[in-house]
Amino acid sequence: MAKLDPELLKLLRSVDTPTVCNAIEVAQGKRGFSKFTRGTMVCSAPEGGAMVGFAKTAKIAAVEPPSENQDIIKERRMNYYRYMSEVDGPMVTVIEDVDYPDCIGAYWGEINTKVHKGFGLSGALTNGVMRDLGDLAEDFPVVAGSIGPSHGFVHVREIDTPVNVFGMTVTPDDLIHADLHGAVV
Repeated sequence: MAKLDPELLKLLRSVDTPTVCNAIEVAQGKRGFSKFTRGTMVCSAPEGGAMVGFAKTAKIAAVEPPSENQDIIKERRMNYYRYMSEVDGPMVTVIEDVDYPDCIGAYWGEINTKVHKGFGLSGALTNGVMRDLGDLAEDFPVVAGSIGPSHGFVHVREIDTPVNVFGMTVTPDDLIHADLHGAVV
């Protein structure tokens, strides 16, 4: 993973995602850049600035309970938390809910935002559900597909894998810029 110059990080955090998209088009010398999210998202901290960092990715599901043995589920969950805790520089977690567009289970709430902030992550981007508004970790923005009350049968399916969130493909270690407007790779 490449290192991000601290001055560039500060600059990226000071601008919104549409400005980053515009800058990419100018740098490419043409319109037609397409590595950004599509559709409407919900931001837990719309007044906050942008989250910027390298992607830590995973896939989750929540509509149906997991079918694997409990030992496999626990091992995958622990591997997920180990993976997310390996933070080297600015990082954002990007989680694809494979139940999209019928997501029901909130992965992002009071507990997971605090755990991931404790790991040193800068925020979360997901096409899934968030909950516990007002109790989320301070300075840990979540850009999500919706807000809902339940966690359903939420469980991790894959770790450190390419994901697709709102039409934007993200691979592990991609540089992400996200805010209330959406996200760009």
